[in-house]
Amino acid sequence: MPATRQLPTPESEDLIELTRDIAAKELAPRAADAERTGTFPREVFTTLGRAGLLTLPYPEEFGGGGQPYEVYLQVLEEIGAAWASVGVGVSVHALSCFPLFAYGTDEQRARWLPGMLSGERLGAYCLSEAHAGSDPAAMRARARRDGDSYVLNGAKAWTTHGGKADFYTVMARTSDEKARGISCFHVPAGTPGLEFDEPEDKMGLMGSTTATVRLVDARVPAGNLLGDEGQGLSIALAGLDAGRLGIAAVATGLSQGALDTAVAYAKEREAFGKAIIDHQGLAFVLADMAAAIESARATYLSAARLKDAGRPYGREASIAKLVATDNAMKVTTDAVQVLGGAGYTRDFPVERFMREAKVMQIFEGTNQIQRLVISRHLAR
Repeated sequence: MPATRQLPTPESEDLIELTRDIAAKELAPRAADAERTGTFPREVFTTLGRAGLLTLPYPEEFGGGGQPYEVYLQVLEEIGAAWASVGVGVSVHALSCFPLFAYGTDEQRARWLPGMLSGERLGAYCLSEAHAGSDPAAMRARARRDGDSYVLNGAKAWTTHGGKADFYTVMARTSDEKARGISCFHVPAGTPGLEFDEPEDKMGLMGSTTATVRLVDARVPAGNLLGDEGQGLSIALAGLDAGRLGIAAVATGLSQGALDTAVAYAKEREAFGKAIIDHQGLAFVLADMAAAIESARATYLSAARLKDAGRPYGREASIAKLVATDNAMKVTTDAVQVLGGAGYTRDFPVERFMREAKVMQIFEGTNQIQRLVISRHLAR
């Protein structure tokens, strides 16, 4: 059953209904086949962009939806419940737009942001490297100033939409200072020297292309620097809190989809003369799944409301990401158990849900890193 939502305006209620309609007609019917074949659904992002759902939290003056984060995340949850790969893609796209929106010049925003927010141009976010995942300050990709350009060299790993995006928000080192030597660049697709490895052969989220991006003497104009030289790491860290909330919302949606599938099955499947949902042992498993989902939803909404109020929310974002993704792993595993042997087959989506949940404990900062962030806040 759809989640019960408390939304701030009639407009936001309409957005949820619009999202549910698109999810039911455009996303859910295609998800299983696309995930099985590893097909990237680029046109889906255009559909979401044209419907005004792709980048809701950005201002209307740039073509965004002007919605508070608590609304955007609930829309994202609905997308994630229908197709997690698309939910992750929407979250990553919003993250890739953030440096330009928050740190770009008026001229840069006017030139690039409308296309990004309309769905015409899909983004990718290039921060991690193979040896520098949890420690981005250890990155080695470099950007060298050469006249009125920068020349970029290096490799950025685990890039969502790698090879499929229309622009890449790239963090690269402009000096040897560890934390203050990183800068942020807007790199359009088609830039000579921008190359891509074969997509990763992953455990799940096969509809979301993930690839290493290689920069081989890739030259971009100096005007594509976002913010100041040396500001890149602080830009990246500023965006990650919002990105963690995006993943928390997608993980909650994935969990809701798993619960809905498990409840529907438990109502129809009979054992010992009655529906298995009427057996207390299994009914309590479903009850725990529902409680975990509500808990996850409450944590991301609490953090979102702090963000919307302009208050610090970093600790709460880490809590939301940790709770929502750990709960998603438990909920999806339990959904497989509810379906029994059927749950271990590809006749039902719960085995896919379980595989998709695993990576959510890893990306946007592993859950061990979230615990580190939370504990450091406590120490302060």
